[in-house]
Amino acid sequence: MAIKVYNTLSRQIEDFVPMNGNDVKMFVCGQTVYDDAHIGHAKVYINFDVIASWLRKSGFNLKYVQNITDVEDKIIARAAESGTTPEKLARHFEERFMEDMSALNVRRNIDTYMRSSDYIDPVRQQIQLLIDNGYAYVLDGDIYYDVAKFADYTKLSGMKLDELVKHRIEPREGKRNQYDFALWKASKPGEPSWDIRLTVDGEEKKFSGRPGWHIEDTAMTYSAFGPQYDVHGGALELLFPHHSNEIAQAEAAFGKKPFVKYWMHVGVLTVNGVKMSKSLKNFIRIRDVLKDYDSEVLRLLFSMSHYRKEVDFTSDLLESSRKQLNDMYSSLSVLFHAAESEESNGAIEKIAQEMSAGFGEAMDYDFNTPEAMSHLISGLNRIKKAIKEGTAITSAEKQAALSSILGLGAIIGIFFKESYKEGLSKEPKDLIAAREKLRSIGDYIQSDRMRGELENKYGISIEDTQYGTVWYRKKLI
Repeated sequence: MAIKVYNTLSRQIEDFVPMNGNDVKMFVCGQTVYDDAHIGHAKVYINFDVIASWLRKSGFNLKYVQNITDVEDKIIARAAESGTTPEKLARHFEERFMEDMSALNVRRNIDTYMRSSDYIDPVRQQIQLLIDNGYAYVLDGDIYYDVAKFADYTKLSGMKLDELVKHRIEPREGKRNQYDFALWKASKPGEPSWDIRLTVDGEEKKFSGRPGWHIEDTAMTYSAFGPQYDVHGGALELLFPHHSNEIAQAEAAFGKKPFVKYWMHVGVLTVNGVKMSKSLKNFIRIRDVLKDYDSEVLRLLFSMSHYRKEVDFTSDLLESSRKQLNDMYSSLSVLFHAAESEESNGAIEKIAQEMSAGFGEAMDYDFNTPEAMSHLISGLNRIKKAIKEGTAITSAEKQAALSSILGLGAIIGIFFKESYKEGLSKEPKDLIAAREKLRSIGDYIQSDRMRGELENKYGISIEDTQYGTVWYRKKLI
């Protein structure tokens, strides 16, 4: 089955056919480094990490790039509040962002992080093209994009031009249109500044200042991919104006359409039904969550909902995700420690194959992780049940099943812990053996006492089957 993807640009599910054979170029809007990353950012980067993993698993040659915005109004404002320079502030939070991304294991698929301040000359080149092509104008040292000149400006957002003023618009007296946006901002005292030279009306002029936010991304993607590429991803809230402005800039400057073939947007995250806000004190940093929860808990949580869907983040949801992950690790432990037979009827092998096929079909249809996870969870439960019921499994079947499960888990970013491999120490092993003897002579009172001791003292649950005792740890993560 070919991969299908929902394209925000067309507003429909499409076959995924890259522009250049098997090569896929993907850019995801990265972090503006003026503060620590929060769990909304975690959702975006985890969702796209899973997508990247599946594209690579499916045999595509993926080049995955993210940007680091280190030149932006919020950075300048925060630096002024903190009594430091914008550069120092940006480097500080960039370092902390990278720590968070390593902790979430989302750097594994990213080939390059591109820093805005390293691409001033590509910004200059693109602004010059926009001036030459009649899409940009100068206003007292600032340079603006003339939106009225670009007929397709609303094709991504689907909004009418007169609706745009209701949204995020840059106020500036003298603009030709209210919704025109800055390509270059004239320098102000205390702000980062670069000198560039541009030819305007046949005359070369110097402009001192810094790039506008939107043109940084198209300058970087042109440097990485050229004028067109396959996938642009990001949070839904960036659809307008940021992504709309990127299209306007790139297609007007380079003359190639479409600038991006597939636009993919991640659903928003709320906290207890409310948008995150520092004033409401519901702003949750990634590193604060990871103090109490393993990163795999967050990865599972965000994979149990489709990437395009809204997630309402609650403490109950976190606990539910932790319990589900632990149950999966417990099932994995039962499989790992299952007694091996010389022969079998292939029942467990069949379960593993059905699980893998269902997982793949779900991922191929717009990266449907909740459906894929239902196959993985169901498969693990069926395998655990089969082992408890005494279904025989050979060594080869066990290794194949383990390999399949671990491989599917790796797509989601789970099962990297090896706690499921941990065997029994002498004390609980002796207790289980003694308990089995007591059960054989009908002393169920003492055997139940030992069951309680195994659970309370060693965290080991046991289940009695007609084929013997199956044990697993209550908490593996």
